[in-house]
Amino acid sequence: MIDIKFLRENPDVVRQNIKNKFQDSKLPLVDEVIALDEELRQNKKRADDLRANRNKISKSIGALMGQKKFAEAEEAKKLVAEQAAELAKCEANEAELEEKVKSIMMVIPNIIDPTVPIGKDDSENVEVERFGEPVTPDFEVPYHTDIMERFSGIDLDSARRVAGNGFYYLMGDIARLHSAVISYARDFMIERGFTYCVPPFMIRSNVVTGVMSFAEMDAMMYKIEGEDLYLIGTSEHSMIGKFIDQIVPEAELPYTLTSYSPCFRKEKGAHGIEERGVYRIHQFEKQEMIVVCKPEDSPAWFEKLWKNTVDLFRTLDIPVRTLECCSGDLADLKVKSIDVEAWSPRQQKYFEVGSCSNLGDAQARRLKIRVKGEGGTYLAHTLNNTVVAPPRMLIAFLENNLNADGSVNIPVALRAYMGGKEKLVPTK
Repeated sequence: MIDIKFLRENPDVVRQNIKNKFQDSKLPLVDEVIALDEELRQNKKRADDLRANRNKISKSIGALMGQKKFAEAEEAKKLVAEQAAELAKCEANEAELEEKVKSIMMVIPNIIDPTVPIGKDDSENVEVERFGEPVTPDFEVPYHTDIMERFSGIDLDSARRVAGNGFYYLMGDIARLHSAVISYARDFMIERGFTYCVPPFMIRSNVVTGVMSFAEMDAMMYKIEGEDLYLIGTSEHSMIGKFIDQIVPEAELPYTLTSYSPCFRKEKGAHGIEERGVYRIHQFEKQEMIVVCKPEDSPAWFEKLWKNTVDLFRTLDIPVRTLECCSGDLADLKVKSIDVEAWSPRQQKYFEVGSCSNLGDAQARRLKIRVKGEGGTYLAHTLNNTVVAPPRMLIAFLENNLNADGSVNIPVALRAYMGGKEKLVPTK
Protein backbone atom coordinates (compact mmCIF):
# COMPACT_ATOMS: atom_id res chain seq x y z
CA MET A 1 0.00 0.00 0.00
CA ILE A 2 1.44 3.35 -1.03
CA ASP A 3 1.31 6.56 1.00
CA ILE A 4 -1.82 8.63 0.31
CA LYS A 5 0.34 11.78 0.50
CA PHE A 6 2.57 10.37 -2.27
CA LEU A 7 -0.49 9.61 -4.41
CA ARG A 8 -1.94 13.06 -3.77
CA GLU A 9 1.30 14.75 -4.85
CA ASN A 10 2.24 12.31 -7.67
CA PRO A 11 -0.99 11.08 -9.30
CA ASP A 12 0.62 10.71 -12.73
CA VAL A 13 3.37 8.49 -11.31
CA VAL A 14 0.73 6.26 -9.73
CA ARG A 15 -1.28 6.13 -12.97
CA GLN A 16 1.80 5.16 -15.00
CA ASN A 17 2.66 2.48 -12.46
CA ILE A 18 -0.84 1.03 -12.85
CA LYS A 19 -0.37 1.03 -16.63
CA ASN A 20 3.03 -0.64 -16.28
CA LYS A 21 1.34 -3.45 -14.36
CA PHE A 22 -1.37 -3.75 -17.05
CA GLN A 23 -4.15 -3.01 -14.57
CA ASP A 24 -5.84 -0.20 -16.49
CA SER A 25 -9.19 -1.00 -14.87
CA LYS A 26 -7.77 0.52 -11.69
CA LEU A 27 -6.94 3.91 -13.27
CA PRO A 28 -10.27 5.55 -12.22
CA LEU A 29 -9.43 4.71 -8.60
CA VAL A 30 -6.74 7.40 -8.57
CA ASP A 31 -9.17 10.27 -9.15
CA GLU A 32 -11.75 8.64 -6.91
CA VAL A 33 -9.41 8.35 -3.94
CA ILE A 34 -8.05 11.88 -4.47
CA ALA A 35 -11.62 13.26 -4.27
CA LEU A 36 -12.41 11.16 -1.20
CA ASP A 37 -9.16 12.23 0.45
CA GLU A 38 -10.00 15.91 -0.15
CA GLU A 39 -13.47 15.40 1.31
CA LEU A 40 -11.95 13.60 4.28
CA ARG A 41 -9.48 16.40 4.97
CA GLN A 42 -12.23 19.05 4.73
CA ASN A 43 -14.37 16.97 7.06
CA LYS A 44 -11.51 16.72 9.57
CA LYS A 45 -10.95 20.49 9.40
CA ARG A 46 -14.63 21.14 10.08
CA ALA A 47 -14.55 18.70 13.02
CA ASP A 48 -11.46 20.38 14.46
CA ASP A 49 -13.12 23.80 14.12
CA LEU A 50 -16.23 22.52 15.87
CA ARG A 51 -14.20 21.07 18.74
CA ALA A 52 -12.26 24.30 19.20
CA ASN A 53 -15.42 26.41 19.08
CA ARG A 54 -17.26 24.08 21.44
CA ASN A 55 -14.46 24.32 23.98
CA LYS A 56 -14.42 28.10 23.67
CA ILE A 57 -18.18 28.41 24.19
CA SER A 58 -18.14 25.90 27.05
CA LYS A 59 -15.59 28.03 28.90
CA SER A 60 -17.72 31.14 28.38
CA ILE A 61 -20.77 29.49 29.96
CA GLY A 62 -19.12 29.50 33.38
CA ALA A 63 -18.28 33.17 33.06
CA LEU A 64 -21.83 34.04 32.00
CA MET A 65 -23.27 32.10 34.92
CA GLY A 66 -20.92 33.98 37.26
CA GLN A 67 -22.16 37.25 35.83
CA LYS A 68 -25.77 36.03 36.33
CA LYS A 69 -26.40 36.25 32.58
CA PHE A 70 -28.54 33.16 32.71
CA ALA A 71 -30.40 33.68 29.42
CA GLU A 72 -27.15 34.10 27.52
CA ALA A 73 -25.72 31.07 29.27
CA GLU A 74 -28.71 28.98 28.19
CA GLU A 75 -28.30 30.12 24.60
CA ALA A 76 -24.64 29.15 24.77
CA LYS A 77 -25.59 25.71 26.07
CA LYS A 78 -28.01 25.24 23.15
CA LEU A 79 -25.25 26.23 20.71
CA VAL A 80 -22.87 23.72 22.32
CA ALA A 81 -25.51 20.99 21.97
CA GLU A 82 -26.12 21.88 18.31
CA GLN A 83 -22.41 21.84 17.53
CA ALA A 84 -21.97 18.58 19.45
CA ALA A 85 -24.61 17.00 17.21
CA GLU A 86 -22.88 18.34 14.09
CA LEU A 87 -19.54 17.11 15.42
CA ALA A 88 -20.97 13.61 15.93
CA LYS A 89 -22.08 13.60 12.30
CA CYS A 90 -18.62 14.75 11.21
CA GLU A 91 -16.94 12.01 13.23
CA ALA A 92 -19.21 9.34 11.76
CA ASN A 93 -18.59 10.72 8.28
CA GLU A 94 -14.86 10.75 8.97
CA ALA A 95 -14.84 7.06 9.89
CA GLU A 96 -16.83 6.21 6.75
CA LEU A 97 -14.53 8.27 4.49
CA GLU A 98 -11.39 6.78 6.07
CA GLU A 99 -12.69 3.27 5.38
CA LYS A 100 -13.46 4.17 1.75
CA VAL A 101 -10.00 5.68 1.24
CA LYS A 102 -8.32 2.68 2.87
CA SER A 103 -10.28 0.14 0.80
CA ILE A 104 -9.20 1.85 -2.44
CA MET A 105 -5.59 2.31 -1.34
CA MET A 106 -5.45 -1.41 -0.52
CA VAL A 107 -6.01 -2.32 -4.19
CA ILE A 108 -3.83 0.33 -5.85
CA PRO A 109 -0.53 -1.47 -6.60
CA ASN A 110 2.74 -0.54 -4.95
CA ILE A 111 5.23 1.51 -6.96
CA ILE A 112 7.59 -0.96 -8.64
CA ASP A 113 11.35 -0.50 -8.76
CA PRO A 114 12.54 1.32 -11.92
CA THR A 115 14.77 -1.65 -12.78
CA VAL A 116 11.78 -4.03 -13.12
CA PRO A 117 11.23 -5.07 -16.78
CA ILE A 118 7.84 -4.14 -18.19
CA GLY A 119 5.80 -7.15 -19.27
CA LYS A 120 2.25 -8.51 -19.09
CA ASP A 121 2.80 -11.86 -17.37
CA ASP A 122 5.36 -14.50 -16.36
CA SER A 123 6.02 -15.35 -20.01
CA GLU A 124 7.87 -12.03 -20.21
CA ASN A 125 10.09 -12.56 -17.16
CA VAL A 126 13.77 -12.05 -17.94
CA GLU A 127 16.55 -14.56 -17.30
CA VAL A 128 19.36 -12.96 -15.28
CA GLU A 129 22.00 -15.60 -14.62
CA ARG A 130 22.65 -19.37 -14.62
CA PHE A 131 24.51 -21.27 -11.93
CA GLY A 132 25.83 -24.75 -12.70
CA GLU A 133 25.78 -26.61 -15.99
CA PRO A 134 22.45 -28.20 -16.94
CA VAL A 135 23.05 -31.90 -17.57
CA THR A 136 21.12 -34.10 -19.97
CA PRO A 137 21.77 -37.75 -19.01
CA ASP A 138 22.12 -40.47 -21.64
CA PHE A 139 19.26 -42.42 -20.07
CA GLU A 140 15.57 -41.66 -19.72
CA VAL A 141 14.62 -39.76 -16.56
CA PRO A 142 11.23 -41.01 -15.27
CA TYR A 143 8.43 -38.80 -13.97
CA HIS A 144 9.20 -37.77 -10.40
CA THR A 145 6.46 -39.86 -8.78
CA ASP A 146 7.73 -42.89 -10.72
CA ILE A 147 11.18 -42.31 -9.22
CA MET A 148 9.65 -42.04 -5.75
CA GLU A 149 7.58 -45.19 -6.26
CA ARG A 150 10.76 -47.19 -7.02
CA PHE A 151 11.78 -46.40 -3.42
CA SER A 152 8.28 -47.15 -2.08
CA GLY A 153 8.42 -43.50 -1.18
CA ILE A 154 5.03 -42.08 -2.13
CA ASP A 155 1.39 -43.10 -1.78
CA LEU A 156 -0.95 -40.80 -3.70
CA ASP A 157 -3.86 -43.25 -3.85
CA SER A 158 -4.23 -43.40 -0.08
CA ALA A 159 -3.86 -39.62 0.18
CA ARG A 160 -6.58 -39.17 -2.42
CA ARG A 161 -8.93 -41.40 -0.43
CA VAL A 162 -8.14 -39.51 2.78
CA ALA A 163 -8.04 -35.90 1.54
CA GLY A 164 -8.48 -35.73 -2.24
CA ASN A 165 -6.16 -34.54 -4.99
CA GLY A 166 -3.29 -32.26 -4.05
CA PHE A 167 -2.19 -34.32 -1.03
CA TYR A 168 0.35 -37.12 -0.55
CA TYR A 169 1.95 -39.62 1.78
CA LEU A 170 5.75 -39.62 1.65
CA MET A 171 7.29 -42.85 2.91
CA GLY A 172 10.63 -44.37 3.88
CA ASP A 173 13.79 -42.89 2.35
CA ILE A 174 11.85 -40.28 0.37
CA ALA A 175 10.16 -39.02 3.54
CA ARG A 176 13.54 -39.02 5.27
CA LEU A 177 15.06 -37.12 2.36
CA HIS A 178 12.25 -34.57 2.61
CA SER A 179 13.01 -33.97 6.30
CA ALA A 180 16.76 -33.99 5.69
CA VAL A 181 16.46 -31.19 3.14
CA ILE A 182 14.41 -29.07 5.57
CA SER A 183 16.89 -29.67 8.41
CA TYR A 184 19.85 -28.91 6.16
CA ALA A 185 18.20 -25.69 4.95
CA ARG A 186 17.55 -24.66 8.56
CA ASP A 187 21.20 -25.13 9.55
CA PHE A 188 22.40 -23.54 6.31
CA MET A 189 20.56 -20.33 7.18
CA ILE A 190 21.57 -20.40 10.85
CA GLU A 191 25.21 -20.57 9.73
CA ARG A 192 24.55 -17.46 7.65
CA GLY A 193 23.51 -15.55 10.75
CA PHE A 194 19.73 -15.93 10.62
CA THR A 195 17.71 -16.64 13.76
CA TYR A 196 15.66 -19.84 13.57
CA CYS A 197 11.95 -19.59 14.33
CA VAL A 198 8.90 -21.84 14.31
CA PRO A 199 5.91 -19.47 13.97
CA PRO A 200 2.13 -19.84 14.42
CA PHE A 201 0.58 -21.76 11.54
CA MET A 202 -2.65 -19.74 11.75
CA ILE A 203 -3.05 -15.96 11.62
CA ARG A 204 -5.85 -13.45 12.07
CA SER A 205 -7.51 -11.61 9.19
CA ASN A 206 -5.82 -8.28 9.98
CA VAL A 207 -2.44 -9.96 9.52
CA VAL A 208 -3.57 -11.63 6.27
CA THR A 209 -4.66 -8.31 4.76
CA GLY A 210 -1.47 -6.74 6.05
CA VAL A 211 0.88 -9.09 4.23
CA MET A 212 -0.87 -9.75 0.92
CA SER A 213 -3.32 -8.38 -1.63
CA PHE A 214 -6.99 -9.31 -1.68
CA ALA A 215 -6.50 -11.20 -4.95
CA GLU A 216 -3.73 -13.33 -3.40
CA MET A 217 -5.82 -13.89 -0.28
CA ASP A 218 -8.78 -15.16 -2.28
CA ALA A 219 -6.62 -17.47 -4.40
CA MET A 220 -4.53 -18.88 -1.57
CA MET A 221 -5.90 -18.80 1.95
CA TYR A 222 -7.97 -21.40 3.79
CA LYS A 223 -10.23 -19.86 6.45
CA ILE A 224 -11.04 -21.66 9.69
CA GLU A 225 -14.83 -21.86 9.91
CA GLY A 226 -16.29 -19.86 12.78
CA GLU A 227 -12.92 -18.33 13.72
CA ASP A 228 -11.02 -15.19 12.76
CA LEU A 229 -8.14 -17.41 11.70
CA TYR A 230 -6.54 -18.48 8.42
CA LEU A 231 -4.07 -21.28 7.71
CA ILE A 232 -0.82 -19.74 6.49
CA GLY A 233 0.21 -20.15 2.87
CA THR A 234 3.83 -19.46 3.82
CA SER A 235 5.56 -18.67 7.10
CA GLU A 236 6.40 -15.21 5.76
CA HIS A 237 2.81 -14.30 6.69
CA SER A 238 3.16 -14.99 10.39
CA MET A 239 6.82 -13.93 10.51
CA ILE A 240 6.11 -10.43 9.19
CA GLY A 241 2.96 -10.39 11.32
CA LYS A 242 5.20 -10.87 14.37
CA PHE A 243 5.98 -7.15 14.17
CA ILE A 244 2.42 -5.86 13.75
CA ASP A 245 1.78 -2.49 15.43
CA GLN A 246 5.31 -2.39 16.85
CA ILE A 247 7.83 0.44 17.09
CA VAL A 248 11.26 -1.19 16.98
CA PRO A 249 14.57 0.48 17.89
CA GLU A 250 16.67 1.30 14.83
CA ALA A 251 19.74 -0.10 16.58
CA GLU A 252 18.18 -3.60 16.56
CA LEU A 253 17.82 -3.68 12.76
CA PRO A 254 18.07 -5.68 10.66
CA TYR A 255 15.98 -8.58 11.92
CA THR A 256 17.06 -11.65 9.94
CA LEU A 257 14.89 -14.68 10.60
CA THR A 258 14.57 -18.13 9.04
CA SER A 259 11.40 -20.05 9.74
CA TYR A 260 9.98 -23.52 9.27
CA SER A 261 6.29 -24.19 8.70
CA PRO A 262 3.78 -26.32 6.88
CA CYS A 263 2.01 -24.30 4.20
CA PHE A 264 -1.60 -24.60 3.02
CA ARG A 265 -2.87 -23.25 -0.29
CA LYS A 266 -6.15 -23.47 -2.16
CA GLU A 267 -4.29 -22.97 -5.46
CA LYS A 268 -7.43 -21.34 -6.85
CA GLY A 269 -7.07 -20.58 -10.56
CA ALA A 270 -4.09 -22.92 -10.84
CA HIS A 271 -5.70 -24.89 -13.70
CA GLY A 272 -6.40 -27.89 -11.53
CA ILE A 273 -4.28 -29.98 -9.22
CA GLU A 274 -2.16 -32.80 -10.63
CA GLU A 275 -3.36 -36.25 -9.65
CA ARG A 276 0.05 -37.88 -10.03
CA GLY A 277 2.54 -35.20 -9.11
CA VAL A 278 3.67 -33.15 -6.12
CA TYR A 279 4.56 -29.97 -8.00
CA ARG A 280 1.37 -28.04 -7.26
CA ILE A 281 -0.31 -29.21 -4.08
CA HIS A 282 -2.51 -28.02 -1.23
CA GLN A 283 -0.06 -28.84 1.56
CA PHE A 284 3.73 -28.71 1.77
CA GLU A 285 6.55 -27.70 4.10
CA LYS A 286 8.99 -24.88 3.64
CA GLN A 287 12.01 -23.15 5.10
CA GLU A 288 11.67 -19.40 4.62
CA MET A 289 13.81 -16.33 5.26
CA ILE A 290 12.58 -12.82 6.07
CA VAL A 291 14.30 -9.52 6.75
CA VAL A 292 13.01 -6.36 8.42
CA CYS A 293 15.43 -3.51 7.80
CA LYS A 294 15.99 0.19 7.19
CA PRO A 295 14.72 1.41 3.79
CA GLU A 296 18.19 2.23 2.48
CA ASP A 297 19.37 -1.32 3.25
CA SER A 298 16.62 -3.28 1.47
CA PRO A 299 18.21 -3.37 -2.04
CA ALA A 300 21.39 -4.95 -0.63
CA TRP A 301 19.40 -7.46 1.40
CA PHE A 302 17.38 -8.37 -1.68
CA GLU A 303 20.58 -9.43 -3.44
CA LYS A 304 21.80 -11.39 -0.41
CA LEU A 305 18.53 -13.28 0.00
CA TRP A 306 18.19 -14.78 -3.47
CA LYS A 307 21.90 -15.66 -3.47
CA ASN A 308 21.33 -17.74 -0.31
CA THR A 309 18.87 -19.94 -2.22
CA VAL A 310 21.19 -20.27 -5.21
CA ASP A 311 24.08 -21.26 -2.93
CA LEU A 312 22.00 -23.88 -1.13
CA PHE A 313 20.85 -25.55 -4.35
CA ARG A 314 24.37 -25.61 -5.72
CA THR A 315 25.59 -27.49 -2.61
CA LEU A 316 23.05 -30.16 -3.56
CA ASP A 317 24.37 -30.43 -7.14
CA ILE A 318 21.28 -28.83 -8.66
CA PRO A 319 21.78 -26.31 -11.52
CA VAL A 320 19.61 -23.21 -11.14
CA ARG A 321 18.92 -19.90 -12.82
CA THR A 322 17.41 -16.60 -11.71
CA LEU A 323 14.55 -14.81 -13.43
CA GLU A 324 13.66 -11.14 -12.96
CA CYS A 325 9.88 -10.95 -12.61
CA CYS A 326 8.32 -8.45 -14.98
CA SER A 327 5.84 -5.77 -13.91
CA GLY A 328 2.73 -7.78 -14.80
CA ASP A 329 3.93 -10.79 -12.81
CA LEU A 330 4.48 -8.84 -9.59
CA ALA A 331 1.85 -9.11 -6.86
CA ASP A 332 0.46 -5.70 -5.91
CA LEU A 333 2.55 -5.25 -2.77
CA LYS A 334 5.89 -6.15 -4.37
CA VAL A 335 8.52 -3.63 -5.44
CA LYS A 336 10.84 -6.16 -7.06
CA SER A 337 11.03 -9.94 -7.28
CA ILE A 338 13.39 -12.65 -8.53
CA ASP A 339 12.43 -16.29 -9.00
CA VAL A 340 14.94 -19.09 -8.57
CA GLU A 341 14.35 -21.96 -10.99
CA ALA A 342 15.92 -25.43 -10.90
CA TRP A 343 16.92 -27.51 -13.91
CA SER A 344 14.72 -30.48 -14.79
CA PRO A 345 16.65 -33.10 -16.81
CA ARG A 346 13.39 -34.89 -17.61
CA GLN A 347 11.63 -31.81 -19.01
CA GLN A 348 14.80 -30.22 -20.39
CA LYS A 349 13.83 -26.88 -18.87
CA TYR A 350 13.90 -24.91 -15.63
CA PHE A 351 11.00 -24.71 -13.17
CA GLU A 352 10.33 -22.46 -10.17
CA VAL A 353 11.53 -23.60 -6.75
CA GLY A 354 11.63 -20.30 -4.89
CA SER A 355 10.85 -16.60 -5.04
CA CYS A 356 12.59 -13.60 -3.46
CA SER A 357 10.69 -10.34 -2.98
CA ASN A 358 11.30 -6.82 -1.75
CA LEU A 359 8.02 -5.29 -0.58
CA GLY A 360 9.40 -1.89 0.38
CA ASP A 361 7.25 -0.34 3.11
CA ALA A 362 3.94 -1.78 1.81
CA GLN A 363 3.53 -4.48 4.47
CA ALA A 364 4.95 -2.20 7.15
CA ARG A 365 2.40 0.52 6.28
CA ARG A 366 -0.50 -1.93 6.50
CA LEU A 367 0.74 -3.57 9.70
CA LYS A 368 2.13 -0.36 11.26
CA ILE A 369 5.67 -1.71 11.62
CA ARG A 370 7.67 1.37 12.57
CA VAL A 371 11.27 2.10 13.40
CA LYS A 372 12.40 4.61 16.00
CA GLY A 373 15.59 6.37 14.91
CA GLU A 374 17.45 9.50 15.92
CA GLY A 375 15.50 11.57 13.39
CA GLY A 376 12.09 10.24 14.38
CA THR A 377 9.83 7.33 13.50
CA TYR A 378 9.59 5.81 10.02
CA LEU A 379 8.29 2.66 8.30
CA ALA A 380 10.51 -0.40 8.00
CA HIS A 381 11.13 -2.33 4.78
CA THR A 382 10.32 -6.04 4.60
CA LEU A 383 11.72 -8.79 2.36
CA ASN A 384 11.17 -12.52 2.06
CA ASN A 385 12.64 -15.45 0.17
CA THR A 386 12.18 -19.20 -0.06
CA VAL A 387 15.12 -21.18 1.27
CA VAL A 388 13.67 -24.48 0.12
CA ALA A 389 10.20 -25.92 -0.34
CA PRO A 390 9.98 -29.70 -0.59
CA PRO A 391 8.40 -31.78 -1.94
CA ARG A 392 8.64 -29.56 -5.06
CA MET A 393 12.36 -29.25 -4.52
CA LEU A 394 12.59 -33.06 -4.33
CA ILE A 395 11.64 -33.20 -8.01
CA ALA A 396 14.80 -31.28 -8.91
CA PHE A 397 16.88 -33.21 -6.38
CA LEU A 398 15.85 -36.66 -7.57
CA GLU A 399 16.14 -35.85 -11.27
CA ASN A 400 19.56 -34.21 -10.97
CA ASN A 401 21.05 -36.87 -8.69
CA LEU A 402 19.55 -39.90 -10.45
CA ASN A 403 21.81 -42.64 -11.83
CA ALA A 404 21.15 -44.98 -14.76
CA ASP A 405 20.57 -47.92 -12.38
CA GLY A 406 17.80 -46.01 -10.58
CA SER A 407 19.85 -45.14 -7.50
CA VAL A 408 20.08 -41.55 -6.27
CA ASN A 409 23.31 -39.91 -5.10
CA ILE A 410 23.30 -38.07 -1.77
CA PRO A 411 25.52 -34.96 -2.01
CA VAL A 412 28.16 -34.58 0.71
CA ALA A 413 26.32 -31.64 2.31
CA LEU A 414 23.25 -33.78 2.98
CA ARG A 415 24.82 -37.06 4.12
CA ALA A 416 24.93 -36.19 7.82
CA TYR A 417 21.14 -35.68 7.68
CA MET A 418 20.63 -39.03 5.95
CA GLY A 419 22.47 -41.22 8.48
CA GLY A 420 25.70 -41.08 6.48
CA LYS A 421 24.18 -42.61 3.36
CA GLU A 422 25.98 -41.80 0.11
CA LYS A 423 23.31 -43.26 -2.14
CA LEU A 424 19.67 -44.31 -2.08
CA VAL A 425 18.98 -47.71 -3.66
CA PRO A 426 15.50 -48.42 -5.06
CA THR A 427 13.44 -51.19 -3.48
CA LYS A 428 11.53 -51.89 -6.72
